[in-house]
Amino acid sequence: MKKLIIILSLALLTACGSGLDTRNMTAENLFQQGKDYFEDNENIEAQKMFDLIKLQYPASQYADDAQYYLAEIDFKREKYILAAFNYNSLRRIYPSSEYNKQSLYMRALCYYNLSPPFERDQEYTLKAIESFIEFQGTYPNDSLSIESDFKIKEMREKLAHREFSIAELYKKLDDPKASLVYYDFVINKYDDTQYFEDSYMGKVESLLKMKRVDEAQNIIMLYDKKFPEGNYNSVMKDMYEKVKSIKE
Repeated sequence: MKKLIIILSLALLTACGSGLDTRNMTAENLFQQGKDYFEDNENIEAQKMFDLIKLQYPASQYADDAQYYLAEIDFKREKYILAAFNYNSLRRIYPSSEYNKQSLYMRALCYYNLSPPFERDQEYTLKAIESFIEFQGTYPNDSLSIESDFKIKEMREKLAHREFSIAELYKKLDDPKASLVYYDFVINKYDDTQYFEDSYMGKVESLLKMKRVDEAQNIIMLYDKKFPEGNYNSVMKDMYEKVKSIKE
């Protein structure tokens, strides 16, 4: 392991294309040089300086600074998976670092940026929500907790959109039993999204399609209580009268 570190250190020392002689530089010198490169958007050169600190001065007071700026470089270069790893590594290796709060939020932001359109797999959307919630639990009074709320809301809208779109697809395929499952999922899990009310409408239509009249009537009555000024009030009223006539 020692041999590997020496080889890597030599490689970094000789790789500095700027011609800068780093062999006798202190951790402080390396950090200041790396920070200057970072601020000038010379990210590759900055990364070399911070890597040298981690290799040559792992126990110095600048080690956590180097780790943080390595994560920041990855974030600037939109390498969000690697950035999330580096932010998380900082919190794990340096639990008392002044960068812990920012690293926790930035890790969540990495997953947020990795979150794809609603049609695709939502693994990173879920990770983003979990990370923003962790930030709020750790720093409830921080101003970034408010920003986290907005991000969580946005991500939940996306997840609800995905489930609702699947329900609508089954509706088009004339499979009310399958569509009902997904409408129910939105109703039970995403009651704070714009798809909550729409899913009640879809659920009633699915139940009527399956001739489950009593259940449809109960859902219409529940809708009326939950949404006294709802978008589907007149439609639901017509459906209720239709259900009553069927039962009679």
